[in-house]
Amino acid sequence: MEPQPHILVVDDDREIRDLLSKFLERQGMRVSAARDAKEARKLWPLGRYHLVVLDLMLPGESGLDFAKWLRSQGPGEGGVPIVMLTAMSEETDRIVGLELGADDYLGKPFNPRELLARIRAVLRRASGEGAGPKEPPAKAVRFGGWLLEPTRRRLLNPDGVEVPLTGGEFELLQVLVERPNRVLTRDMLMDLLRGRQAGPFDRAIDVAVSRLRRKLEDDGRNPSLIKTVRGGGYVLAATVDRS
Repeated sequence: MEPQPHILVVDDDREIRDLLSKFLERQGMRVSAARDAKEARKLWPLGRYHLVVLDLMLPGESGLDFAKWLRSQGPGEGGVPIVMLTAMSEETDRIVGLELGADDYLGKPFNPRELLARIRAVLRRASGEGAGPKEPPAKAVRFGGWLLEPTRRRLLNPDGVEVPLTGGEFELLQVLVERPNRVLTRDMLMDLLRGRQAGPFDRAIDVAVSRLRRKLEDDGRNPSLIKTVRGGGYVLAATVDRS
C-alpha cells in the first residue's frame, strides 16, 4: 500500500461526503469527493485514485452505471478497486455491483471505522501485500490448460491470450489454485479473502465464483474446473503444476 492512498468518495449526501473526507484524511489518506457520477467523471482525469467509495443510489447516472464505466477505464486487473455503499434493502443492486467487479460493500448506516478497515483490506489485496511471511510465489501456475502468473497478476487462457481479472477475481482464483481438489466452504472462502465470516444472506462468494467461471469459460451449469459441492462449497477440480 502506498504511503498516502488517494480515495475518491462519490455520494450525494453532503454530510457523508464531509464526514468521510475528514475522517479518512485524519487516517493519512488523500480524499477527493463528488456528489454524483457527472462530477466524479470530471475529477477522474485529475488524479490517480487508488480506491473509489461509491454510493449506489446516486441522482442521475446510477452508481451501478458509474461502476461499469470505471471498470472500462482502469488499467491492470480490472481497474481501480471499488467499495460500494448500499442501503440494507438493496440486495439486488449489491449483487449486480459485485458482478460488475466491486471489491467489497458496506450497508448504510455504517461505522466509519468499519469502512476504514474494508478500505485498508481492499488496498492490501490490490497491492499484493500479505498478512505475514509467505513462501515465494510461483512464477507460473498451470491448471486445466490455463496459466496464472501470481507475481504479474495475470491469467492467460490456453491460447496464451491474457484474460483481465478484477482484484477480487484474482484473489479468489489464487486461493483456489493454492488449495486444489480441496472443498472450501463459503465461510472459509470469505475468511481467506476478506478476513470475516459470511452472513446468512451474503451471496458475495457465489457471485464471485460465477463471475470467475465466466472468465475461465467454465460452463456454469456443468462446470469442469470450479465445481460446486452441494451443502459444502466449491473445489478447484484440476491438477495444479507450479514452476
